[in-house]
Amino acid sequence: MKKILVLFVLLSSGLFSQNGVFTPGDYKDGIYVKENAVNKRLVPYTYLREADVTWERRVWRRIDLREKRNHALYYPTEFLVSRTSFLQALTRNIMNGTLLAFKDEQFMELLDPKDLRAKWVAQDDSTDQELVDSSGNTYTQRVAGAIDSLWLYRNFSSIQVKEDWFFDREKSVLEVRIIGLEIYAYKRGKEDAGEFSQFFVYFPACRPVFAKYEVFNPKNDSERRTFEDIFWKRQFASQIVKESNVFDRTVDSYSKGIDALLESDRIKQDIFQFEHDLWQF
Repeated sequence: MKKILVLFVLLSSGLFSQNGVFTPGDYKDGIYVKENAVNKRLVPYTYLREADVTWERRVWRRIDLREKRNHALYYPTEFLVSRTSFLQALTRNIMNGTLLAFKDEQFMELLDPKDLRAKWVAQDDSTDQELVDSSGNTYTQRVAGAIDSLWLYRNFSSIQVKEDWFFDREKSVLEVRIIGLEIYAYKRGKEDAGEFSQFFVYFPACRPVFAKYEVFNPKNDSERRTFEDIFWKRQFASQIVKESNVFDRTVDSYSKGIDALLESDRIKQDIFQFEHDLWQF
């Protein structure tokens, strides 16, 4: 009786296939098959006419991945089966040709995936690499200029977002749409050495890809969102670093320290104030 009960539990839990023999495909990492992110349909942007846009402002904002609210975009820095970081998802699709990387924010000059991989060379021109001797033993040696496939992920520092805020008089709403993303990494793997730009991507083309990758939810594993949800619902912390201006200058070119933070808040407040002044109560 006990043997029959155990067999019934195994069959009901899916540990054996229909013919009673275990196959690798019968295992799954979890208690159910995840279908929400895989089958999720992307919400398209509503049609927008130029005549309906009565006000528009372009801003650039920086997402600092050191901030706790942005950790879901940064981690994991290693390759995991269960989760993928934002940069891993992005570079993986660039390498297989699903997405295009650009050298400029106008999206005019393409970046060859081979050139992108060349940026993964350690900035101190040396890295630890595992080698095998004539006897088959594995040892670690410092190799000059060797490619470290995880270098970019570990030194991924921030994302610069280029976006347009506009008022649509047809719907009487103030909306924002992200135009592009710029990826930054630390120089020589050190924060005090500064950052440098890696590549640009066109955000509308990335949305279908971002909608397929889940983001870690620290409060509930069954209610994970996707990278598309993070940007669509503005679930990230950022600071405005530039607004469209006649001098084409950034905030830090005329403000430093606390003044730069106050200037960033002023730009954000101006956008909010514009919408507020449209209505009378």
